[in-house]
Amino acid sequence: MRVLSHLIEGIGLVFRQRRSLEAEVLFLRRQLALYMERGVKPRRVDAATRMSLALLSRLFEWRSALVVVRPETLIRWHRAGFRLFWRWKSRPGRPPIPLELRQLIRRMARENTLWGQERIANELWVKLGLRVSPRTVRKYLPRAPAGCPRGDQRFLKNHAQAIVACDFFVAVTCGLRLLYVFVVMEHRSRRLIHCNVTAHPSALWTRQQLREALGHETRYRYLIHDRDNIFSLELDGSVGNLGLCVLKTPPRSPMANGICERMIGTIRRECLDWFIPLSEAHLRRILKLWIAPLQSRSPSHGARTWRAGPAGCRIEINAEVSP
Repeated sequence: MRVLSHLIEGIGLVFRQRRSLEAEVLFLRRQLALYMERGVKPRRVDAATRMSLALLSRLFEWRSALVVVRPETLIRWHRAGFRLFWRWKSRPGRPPIPLELRQLIRRMARENTLWGQERIANELWVKLGLRVSPRTVRKYLPRAPAGCPRGDQRFLKNHAQAIVACDFFVAVTCGLRLLYVFVVMEHRSRRLIHCNVTAHPSALWTRQQLREALGHETRYRYLIHDRDNIFSLELDGSVGNLGLCVLKTPPRSPMANGICERMIGTIRRECLDWFIPLSEAHLRRILKLWIAPLQSRSPSHGARTWRAGPAGCRIEINAEVSP
């Protein structure tokens, strides 16, 4: 009976496709190689063997030829291969732009040092008809040398002595009343040049505060503030009459006025977190007493002052934020 069964199997091989027979031979040879390797040094099936067995098994009926592992294991290898393939197929990120376009972007940046990503993207679209996102242009721009400031940093460094910044922040009294604190500071020295409190901020009130802070100063040229409704067009026009150019920060970008935001954080941490104001006048007095030592010192970074800490101890702090 066994000889008859072998004869029937041999006749069946004649009618099988040649590609199926070759795949089965390779499949069996690979398993035989595993047995030979295990005879020298037993080890687990490596990734290359798993991949080759999984690929060959797709060309013929592999269940009767599989002897080294269970069918469930080979099916698991199939699934792992599919996951790996689709992970590679669905890799995140945009596809890279052509090499010639990348070289053109770098050449435009080298030959036009004052052009930024927006200008280069617009030039490519208007003159060459190539639509490229500014963020994609920024990705392929040549990196600046270490220590070389960016465009905005270079502007702040060159014009720091002529820049002032202003902003509002809120404080809550013991009666849960909301008060608004308006601060104006100088970029170069990080010095507070004006601070006032109100319960009802308006454009007229803010304009008066800016006049008091900047009306007699001729060395300032730029004023940075956000896009709050308080800073109306009439207010910006009156600031322009004082000889200042208004620079508005982008929407929802507090870090564009980061130096002023850091000063506000210093006021909160080093002053208002230790006191609960009773009224508007009390808050104004607290801020006046905290700011007075700073204004009496020479404008320098990291000026030191003292404040009362817990249990009456004295704590030395940096009263002005460092650049």
